[in-house]
Amino acid sequence: MTTPRRYHFDNPLPIPRQEPPLPIYQPQPIPGPAVYEDGRPIVVQHIHHAPPDRTVQRVALGAGVGGGAVAAGVFLGPLLVAAISSMAISVGAVALVVVAVSWGLVNGVKALGGPEGERAAKNVAKARHRG
Repeated sequence: MTTPRRYHFDNPLPIPRQEPPLPIYQPQPIPGPAVYEDGRPIVVQHIHHAPPDRTVQRVALGAGVGGGAVAAGVFLGPLLVAAISSMAISVGAVALVVVAVSWGLVNGVKALGGPEGERAAKNVAKARHRG
């Protein structure tokens, strides 16, 4: 006796189409003579360079540094550069504001000077000559 099936479909799923396998590349020897006219062999050399941002990590792996340290360098290196650049930009902006405010104050004191400003300028000049 057959057990009843829980689900019964009148239209089963279609069978997936089978794609023909892709051809496999197999290198072939260079046709013709593999030497120059003077008898020297022709050498075909493929040189692959590591991208510049990964060279340090590859050297570190070759030197025996663990993969975790290399991964941290890959992740934290650009992060550290971005943080330092951000801080430098902030410090530069603050320095620009300080220069602008001090320039404004100095010009304001010179313009509004009066007798107190003149006395202060004389005192500063005397202090400079003494020191």
